[in-house]
Amino acid sequence: MTTTVTAKGQVTIPKPVRDLLGIGPGSKVDFRRAADGSIVLTRADKKQPASRFAKLRGHAGRGFDTDAIMALTRGEG
Repeated sequence: MTTTVTAKGQVTIPKPVRDLLGIGPGSKVDFRRAADGSIVLTRADKKQPASRFAKLRGHAGRGFDTDAIMALTRGEG
């Protein structure tokens, strides 16, 4: 992923990277130089991004019990 540096020295962090690190407006990031000379971007606030499972939590909708969800997944609903 390539991005362009503005005249002010700013760059846009690509969306896939923001999503992977859980970076959003107001997030703090840290740039570190690795032993091989590359630069590593990490979250500075140490919050872990939500796991792919945590992101799905609560998305079945209100009022669905286990039997109703199973019926929907089986195409019975």
